[in-house]
Amino acid sequence: MTKLWKATGDDLELEELTEPARILREGGLIAFPTETVYGLGADARQTDAVNKIFMAKGRPSDNPLIVHIANRSQMAGLAAPPDETVSRLLDLFWPGPLTVVLPIKPGVLSPLVTAGLSTVGLRMPDHPVALQLLRAAGCPVAAPSANSSGRPSPTTAAHVYDDLAGRIDGIVDGGATGVGLESTVVEYTAPIGDGGGVLHILRPGGVSAEQLIMALPGIEVREASVHPDSSLAPRAPGMKYAHYAPRGAMTLVQGSAPEQVLARLQRELDQAHARGERTGVLTYREHADALRADTVVACGSLGDLESVAHGLYAALRQFDEAGADFIVAEACPESGIGAAIMNRLRKAAANRIIHV
Repeated sequence: MTKLWKATGDDLELEELTEPARILREGGLIAFPTETVYGLGADARQTDAVNKIFMAKGRPSDNPLIVHIANRSQMAGLAAPPDETVSRLLDLFWPGPLTVVLPIKPGVLSPLVTAGLSTVGLRMPDHPVALQLLRAAGCPVAAPSANSSGRPSPTTAAHVYDDLAGRIDGIVDGGATGVGLESTVVEYTAPIGDGGGVLHILRPGGVSAEQLIMALPGIEVREASVHPDSSLAPRAPGMKYAHYAPRGAMTLVQGSAPEQVLARLQRELDQAHARGERTGVLTYREHADALRADTVVACGSLGDLESVAHGLYAALRQFDEAGADFIVAEACPESGIGAAIMNRLRKAAANRIIHV
């Protein structure tokens, strides 16, 4: 049975989180809100507990987990000290939607957390419930998104319950999340010889490449890319496998001319309707009235990509509720958080993309 605790409002008391914190310490699984999405937490030091995450989610075992901490002082016991460049990022973006990958100290965490890598991703979430739960638990908490593997990440406690009820010990309901997309994952390579240092973006997310470039003048910021069929273990969550997908097959339509994109979206929908399929289209408020489908989902506004990020996963879940078999999605600009939105849409579509 999965227990539910309500933890909302400005007057949250630490005592309200005593039971879920105890369950974490004792090796159980607790879903909890962060500013990005809901995470599924287990004590990162206990292999049996961490293994429950993989079992509950159906997650591939070579996909590493991010470890959540309540304060920077915990880093010293888990990883090599961050250098000046990484420390600058932590000063600017912690707590917040940024995960830093650092060399791990041997023997301090379950080997399942790192999936055989010599590094670990650490982050301090910017959410009062998450921070209080982490402090109360008193342990580093491994926490991927609290959904069945491959499904859209959960941004409400109800999403978690739909996916994982009966498979985890409890859910701390802290209301809807804010950012709506997972954290940005970065790894810094220090200068070697005459070369300069490079900050690798392993997964785009709540901190944009533009923000990182502004934070690190003179440092090259580079996006890493791993093909979904690569035989190599991913260096960070979300690099290898298809993710975030609704149950129906989804195709992304991308182009520089909006009228051509809309025409191709409608053509694909009409052809699917003629085949007897139940259709869905993911678009934006500016274009929702121009498209015909069994289910039209307007996900935020093109003029406010933060609203798109906030509503994306809930929008993808609407197609499951409607029983859509065939789904097309309109691409968005890739500036700012748009890069993270497009990363998620490509993965949700399993890289099925039509360019017009």
